[in-house]
Amino acid sequence: MTAAPHRLPRTHPEHQGIDSTAILRFVEALESQIHEIHSFMLVRHGSVIAEGWWSPYAPEHPHLLFSLSKSVTSTAVGFAVNESYFSIDDPVLSFFPEQSLGKTDLWAQMRVQHLLSMTTGQLEDTWSFMVDRADGDWTQGFFNVPVVQPPGTHFVYNTGATYMLSAIVQKTTGMNLVEYLEPRLFQPLGIEQVSWKQSPQGISQGGIGLSLRTEDIACFGQLYLQKGMWQEEELLPAAWIEAATCVQIANAGHPNLDWAQGYGYQFWRCRHGAYRGDGVFGQYCIIMPEQDAVLAIIAGMDVFDMQQPLNLVWDLLLPAMRPDFDSIPENPAAQAALAAKLSSLNCPTAVGEAASPLAAGISGRTYAVEQNALQIERITFDFSEAGCTLTLESADDETRIACGYQRWQQNAATAWFSQPLLFDHSPIAASGAWIGDETYTMVLRLHETPFFHTLTCHFIGDELMIEAQINVSLESMQPLLFMAHLQPSK
Repeated sequence: MTAAPHRLPRTHPEHQGIDSTAILRFVEALESQIHEIHSFMLVRHGSVIAEGWWSPYAPEHPHLLFSLSKSVTSTAVGFAVNESYFSIDDPVLSFFPEQSLGKTDLWAQMRVQHLLSMTTGQLEDTWSFMVDRADGDWTQGFFNVPVVQPPGTHFVYNTGATYMLSAIVQKTTGMNLVEYLEPRLFQPLGIEQVSWKQSPQGISQGGIGLSLRTEDIACFGQLYLQKGMWQEEELLPAAWIEAATCVQIANAGHPNLDWAQGYGYQFWRCRHGAYRGDGVFGQYCIIMPEQDAVLAIIAGMDVFDMQQPLNLVWDLLLPAMRPDFDSIPENPAAQAALAAKLSSLNCPTAVGEAASPLAAGISGRTYAVEQNALQIERITFDFSEAGCTLTLESADDETRIACGYQRWQQNAATAWFSQPLLFDHSPIAASGAWIGDETYTMVLRLHETPFFHTLTCHFIGDELMIEAQINVSLESMQPLLFMAHLQPSK
């Protein structure tokens, strides 16, 4: 995959009124306090003034956005409303008349705008009721969750509501979100090869499932910052941008929490007059109108750390942004230090030794694996000074993953460590090292997602025990344990 051409101009931070030293401090703080930032791009006055990717993440790689997808779904609704496919005042049941039988008056009150603002009147997120259905009918799952409060009165974060927006766009336009947005949003912004996961009903997931590159996110934010204008053409009316990004519903205000400043149409309000789309594990598109700036971040951070990057933006970047459009004097030393930092960003590879006395005796031999959740039946390790090649076999599949030593080795997509609801296959960048004579560790980064797996392999005589741990998850993070036995040599 090759990098897409730049769509936003590049310039030094000082040309746009911010000292390079402030951005360097911000990047250093991200590394020291967050750890799992994968990339960022900072845009001011329409120009990229800083950008960086922590290897193996790279400009050409898309990244799974989780709930940042919601803001793009909202944009699709804005286009559809502007083209008179439907109105935000239309009743939700009008699109699904087969669901009307037996529904209460409260259901009849639910409008498209309530899906947009997460005020459907349901008391809980409908998502699990939808995706856990054995019949794959996500739409029916949404309608099975009762409406208890008058729609429009209470905020309840509801990913299922966003899916219903996707379903309405598809039902009224005859196109899924990718097809519909291609000529209206993606093509004008130069966003290529868009991937958006679908439900079993063939509807874009809406609330999650979209993958974009970092510059794609920055361009999307810049479109909103410019009130729907792109290259002197109005793509989306300014009135829609204003409605989508202002407070449509309050949500338990707290002065120091960016998740309590109110909610718009699939956008969160922030402190300091800003707003954002965001996704779990640290996917952000932060729009700062007062500073004429956009910040895109993709990451794999713990869900409980998601306030911290925003704190760093407000504490380190905001004070450094001059309120006018004037440039400031050049600072060659600071520019050089920032450039050096941004060109050397790396996720740490597996730490340890290149070789072990044990390696020669087990290299090329196969272990039979006891019954396990991944249905792996056989594992083979091939060691060399350059790293290790891991071969995984099941009854009907075989995959090889090469691990570099003190470097990231790129591998083709594999489904072994994927979660089907989120992504079917993902390429892997892998690194491995011996952390003891009998213990080999591998880090497998699914670098188009927030996730990486750490496999710790303990070789004890003819036995093998593997502990597999994922970095972040919305579910239990207990390690998976695999037991295996060395097969006799042929």
